Amino acid sequence: MTYVEIPGARVPIRMWADPATVEDVALQQLRNVATLPWIKGLAVMPDVHYGKGATVGSVIAMRDAVCPAAVGVDIGCGMSAVRTSLTANDLPGDLSRLRSKIEEAIPVGRGMHDDPVDPGRFHGMATAGWDAFWERFGTVAEAVRFRRERAVRQLGTLGSGNHFVEVCTDTGGAVWLMLHSGSRNIGKELAEHHIGVAQKLPHNQGLVDRDLAVFVADTPQMAAYRNDLFWAQEYARHNRSLMMALLKNVIHKEFKKARPVFEEEISAHHNYVAEERYDGMDLLVTRKGAIRAGSGEFGIIPGSMGTGSYIVKGLGNARSFNSASHGAGRRMSRNAAKRRFSTRDLEDQTRGVECRKDSGVVDEIPAAYKSIDQVIEQQRDLVEVVAKLRQVVCVKG
Repeated sequence: MTYVEIPGARVPIRMWADPATVEDVALQQLRNVATLPWIKGLAVMPDVHYGKGATVGSVIAMRDAVCPAAVGVDIGCGMSAVRTSLTANDLPGDLSRLRSKIEEAIPVGRGMHDDPVDPGRFHGMATAGWDAFWERFGTVAEAVRFRRERAVRQLGTLGSGNHFVEVCTDTGGAVWLMLHSGSRNIGKELAEHHIGVAQKLPHNQGLVDRDLAVFVADTPQMAAYRNDLFWAQEYARHNRSLMMALLKNVIHKEFKKARPVFEEEISAHHNYVAEERYDGMDLLVTRKGAIRAGSGEFGIIPGSMGTGSYIVKGLGNARSFNSASHGAGRRMSRNAAKRRFSTRDLEDQTRGVECRKDSGVVDEIPAAYKSIDQVIEQQRDLVEVVAKLRQVVCVKG
């Protein structure tokens, strides 16, 4: 499909989703965003669903302003994937040992490493700027600086919720490694701090939703937020890089005889802000649950823990601000999924995948998500499919 437009107060709302399938509360959030005085465009991805302040699956382009709640509290959350030289034939029939080794190497949930992971121990991992990155921590909001030790030890960890580490195979039999995580607790605390600051500013007092409070250009509050935002986005990228290095290390040890080789890594944020230019204007483009899909740029669009994922290449559609969806998108809340489904349902829907099948992850059951195949079909003018993957191992927090 191509997009449809529905009227908005200041800009039209371009939707790569059928408005009839979007929750009323999410549609209202989109209408609220379209009332912001600074907005220059709003694009809605096919995985759109209700979020805090702004919907997940929305791309908001503003001039001289940025809304921290429209970034999300997991600043820099995103995906990484790499194709390996292994094939499905190299995988053992019982994948439980491989899953256990991954869980031993990468802490999940609220876990962290006993000692900080030294990136220098991984051959080929880029470590330039590592010291400078941590020196910049001294410039972030004073309210979170006491979290430094925790932030250092959480680098290279997964978290919980919809975050995952997977081993997948594509339709040609090649084995891929894939993971999804962000800026962990430090990103969350930075986001919440700045959202609180923004909500108290005078220019935000008349907004239809206080969660849409913004920072405006040429103010100390905007400068402070941008500093912390870009640091957290870098933290998230480092977090995924370290996790991928740890995952590759597991694969090297478990498949010594096959001597696995790894292709170039694909990595992309989907909760972030970027400075981009459209229609002759320099804009701040916020993607919350959306990836950049510029012409020829690789991206990752995952489904749920039992339905597979897609590697895509962007088509550079300026109508979507060069964006595409970040995944399948939830079709029901976590609480609704827990009420509706059982561990037996989870077992049925993840058959053939080595993963957790207990009550702690029922809210991540595939049926709680939209159809990833349909979501891809709805954005054929935004991306082209490079590979379709199916997970065989899925690690969750």
